[in-house]
Amino acid sequence: MIRNDALDRLPVRHAVPELLSALDRRGTAVLSAPPGTGKTTLVPLALAGLIGEGPRRRVLVAEPRRMAVRAAARRMAWLLGEEVGGAVGFSVRGERRTGPATRVEVVTTGILLQRLQRDPELAGVDVVLLDECHERHLDADTAMAFLVDVRATLRPELKLIAASATSDAAAWADLLTVLDGTGPAPVVRSKGEGHGCRVYFAAPPSGIRPAHGTWVDPALLRHVAATVRLALERHEGDVLCFLPGTGEIARTAGLLADVDAEVLQLHGRAPAAVQDAVLRGTEPGGRRRVVLATSVAESSLTVPGVRVVVDSGLAREPRTDHARGLGSLATVTVSEATATQRLGRAGREAPGSVYRCWAEANDGGRPRFPSPEIKVADLADFALRVACWGDPAATGLALLDPPPAGAMAAARSVLESIGAVDAGGRATDRGVRMSRLGLHPRLGRALLDGAAEVGVRRAAEVVALLSEEPPREYGDDLAAAWRAARRGADGYGARWKAEARRLERSAADALGKGDAAAGGAAADALG
Repeated sequence: MIRNDALDRLPVRHAVPELLSALDRRGTAVLSAPPGTGKTTLVPLALAGLIGEGPRRRVLVAEPRRMAVRAAARRMAWLLGEEVGGAVGFSVRGERRTGPATRVEVVTTGILLQRLQRDPELAGVDVVLLDECHERHLDADTAMAFLVDVRATLRPELKLIAASATSDAAAWADLLTVLDGTGPAPVVRSKGEGHGCRVYFAAPPSGIRPAHGTWVDPALLRHVAATVRLALERHEGDVLCFLPGTGEIARTAGLLADVDAEVLQLHGRAPAAVQDAVLRGTEPGGRRRVVLATSVAESSLTVPGVRVVVDSGLAREPRTDHARGLGSLATVTVSEATATQRLGRAGREAPGSVYRCWAEANDGGRPRFPSPEIKVADLADFALRVACWGDPAATGLALLDPPPAGAMAAARSVLESIGAVDAGGRATDRGVRMSRLGLHPRLGRALLDGAAEVGVRRAAEVVALLSEEPPREYGDDLAAAWRAARRGADGYGARWKAEARRLERSAADALGKGDAAAGGAAADALG
């Protein structure tokens, strides 16, 4: 049974007729809607004809994070009075819940890219909505570029929407039609009807040292923990605290061990059961909660019960040392757009409060938006994707920011050295197989080459170990860490086993059944 009462409370409903009209006229649109208005949940249902009077369509919704994918699908299914896997389904790495009746499928941008490279026409899909475009993740920018190309050359009837809460709508409107020359796409704006938030500035004490690399001054974390305690004393409801990474979350949790509240840790590596428990909210009569989260909680989902946000003012962004060809993470000051997204988590269900852990005098010096990943990240994976797409230099693609020439040259050098592209930058057959593994090209080569040496299963397990750094207690010796992961019953061990199974299947597909069988025999022989 459709929950019309809940749908009627979502402000974006007023913008839906204009959006549908824009798509009918032009086939593309930019949807600009503040956090909490329902753009992620109500709009896809309307596009698919599952609510309202519109035609039945198959809709793909692309989200930047797996947690947001599951949360959005679960919320949409709830609005329809169904379970996930019926009219609404989802697909993330290693997990797919869809069925014959699925009309809305929520996917990660990485999954969308994989599908585009296997089937550029996206056969059977009528509408693609790319959510949270303002975050400027490299996968999302690449998927948008490929989709604009598909509309201009293969499927002009494919409808495409760029959706965001804080982005530069005019720039996206130009980008959506840059290849077909029809002029800027329509921009549809939804006004928010949130409950509002009161902002408090909680400046840290003097002497706090600036973050560098992944190091954060412990004194700042003590200040953040003290601000959480203050928020618990002053306000009702749960507290959502944003921190840059899992290490800072764990240390802050230790500082809050004695508070009269349940302290939960929410990040991309948290087990799905833990993530789901956080997103279900507090049971009636249950204890208050303090949710310590990374940027995964910034967008596309609501953490029920939250009335207060404590913002550390820090985030992690990728950086690359092109001289060494190695990527890393850097701790940076959050942008205005990110701070706005975080603020929006507090006023979604009731009037909220936000504590910003920086001085009010420093508030105006922040960048407007996060750094686009294409400007700062390792571009080896991007360079392989565009080579497989047939545009090795990415000069004909619809990108808000072109890739830096030096970073692309470094990426092509890496790809040529591992046999993924030829001297002209064109993808080799081997490079095409690597691009379908869902791995960095270096790890893709390790998987394919290792499978021939030690078997598909063993190679998949080792590459899965290299894909995500093991816990510190696993030790520094790779063989010992591999044995610990095989024995491990912790969250890392579960993720490692799931990824190893996925890579084993992907490698077997890439190598062909004959090679896979030989690899399996070799793995068995090696124990």
